[in-house]
Amino acid sequence: METLDQSRASFRDMQESTAEDWKIIGREFKPFAAALPDRVLAHLRLLDGDCGGFPVDRLTHSLQTATRAYRDGRDDEYVVCALLHDIGDTLGSFNHPDIAAAIVKPFVSPEYHAIVEKHGIFQGYYFFHHLGTDRNLRDQFANASFYDATLEFCEKYDAPAFDPDYDTLPLDFFEPMLRRVMAKPKNTIYKSAID
Repeated sequence: METLDQSRASFRDMQESTAEDWKIIGREFKPFAAALPDRVLAHLRLLDGDCGGFPVDRLTHSLQTATRAYRDGRDDEYVVCALLHDIGDTLGSFNHPDIAAAIVKPFVSPEYHAIVEKHGIFQGYYFFHHLGTDRNLRDQFANASFYDATLEFCEKYDAPAFDPDYDTLPLDFFEPMLRRVMAKPKNTIYKSAID
């Protein structure tokens, strides 16, 4: 006779799940969700030393973008978006903004989420023409509410964040801010699972 593990749900097909199963899953979800900042920080560290031909490695670029936003007086959510905007580079080589946007979406305003999600197209203004692509692809969003904010993000923080001589703040500086922002998801269908 098979003994059921009381720390795991018993269903083999989600259609057969019970309220008791979801209590078990819910107990496991809370500590797992609370450790999200640790997983995000670990993934950011994967960018260290990966230059990809750029003047600075991807971690330095991310830190420098966040440093510039922080020094400009941006709020915590914005700075965290600046820090994480390229976190998808390693897993989403062809769609890195989508990866970053998915990570920040539960924790930031819709405008900040849109900035992260669209920054790749907007940043393309500075280099797409060198690749034979239309540098003005961003203009398709000219009437969108996030257009000006995304222009500004790229111009002030993302585009100039490749300077090897810039006084960039370390990841440890941003860790408490990241933890604060990720402690309170506000845009998620799973809100009841964390309350």
